[in-house]
Amino acid sequence: MATVRYNDSDLQEFKDLINYKLKEAKIDLDLLKGSLSHNDDHGTNDTGRSFNMMEDGSDTLSREEMSQLAIRQEKFITSLQNALVRIENKTYGICRVTGKLIQKKRLMLVPHATLSIDAKNAQN
Repeated sequence: MATVRYNDSDLQEFKDLINYKLKEAKIDLDLLKGSLSHNDDHGTNDTGRSFNMMEDGSDTLSREEMSQLAIRQEKFITSLQNALVRIENKTYGICRVTGKLIQKKRLMLVPHATLSIDAKNAQN
């Protein structure tokens, strides 16, 4: 029985898409990291102490949110890099549960997917 896989031209199309998304994701991650390391002081040095405390509280929340976003972005980048490895191995687009091809439409929307829609729905 022949192994079912995407042909080389499809794999190249996916590779181009993933490289584009990877480039964008790295730019976004750099922006998030820049925001996290940037100590901006909103010009509140000469305002009342209570206002400064409120600013500090909201700053902490946004830093925590940005930190979570950065972690998610790093996971996304790793998933995209793993997808590139699967392209090189010519195993890209094969559902890791069913062994069948993941629909091209799904891969165009979620290029790092490793599950077909049927397998994904079965998980829920």
